[in-house]
Amino acid sequence: MNQNSNGAAVASLVLGIVGLCTGWLYGLGCILGIIGLVMASNAKKNNGPSGMATAGLVLSILAVVFGAVTLACTVCVGGAACASAL
Repeated sequence: MNQNSNGAAVASLVLGIVGLCTGWLYGLGCILGIIGLVMASNAKKNNGPSGMATAGLVLSILAVVFGAVTLACTVCVGGAACASAL
């Protein structure tokens, strides 16, 4: 039995999952999500559409959004704390 493995799709899926789990760590989720987006698009372009590449793409998008929102909230709360201390 010959199974073709799509390493880029697996990598994008893992990066999307890890990016979602670490999205609250000051932008780490954004970085991992962006890398996952690149890997997913490469997997879809080179090997054709697959469920794993699509799942990696969706999870990477969610990781970027969650990381960006968390980072923006952190900056706003930090700025408000500094302004109230003056």
